[in-house]
Amino acid sequence: MIEQLFTAQTVAVDVPARDWEEAVRFGGALLAASGAAEERYGEAMVETVKSIGSYIVIAPGLAMPHARPECGAKRLGMAFVRLAHPVPFGNEEYDPVDLLVFLCAPDHNSHISAIAELMELIEDEAFLTRVRAGMSKDEILDDIRKKEFSAS
Repeated sequence: MIEQLFTAQTVAVDVPARDWEEAVRFGGALLAASGAAEERYGEAMVETVKSIGSYIVIAPGLAMPHARPECGAKRLGMAFVRLAHPVPFGNEEYDPVDLLVFLCAPDHNSHISAIAELMELIEDEAFLTRVRAGMSKDEILDDIRKKEFSAS
């Protein structure tokens, strides 16, 4: 499933971002450009972090920004961003962040199997190490396409 969500349009590498807000807005723009979300979804993700905190930083150097379905999600979508330089999100344990996986879902259920596959992907330390070592967008997409997910 996620091999259909991560595409050349929704994966970006070496993205310059001055701060976490710029990084999150960039991912929101990818989701909007892919048709998965409305333009306002990026700002909704920023507001979510401002109001709830940096809980979206889920592992060392890895964040998963998202917002509620009613904040502009049009269909299930994901985006993957590797930043040119890590930025702090205010999460003492896991900052700074260099990888972001964005999620939008039009309801509270349609993303369950995609999340299961995503968890398998981001728990793959070898994959994350290769991404951080400088894989190209095409190499990242190829790795995702070749991965066999037990959650499928």
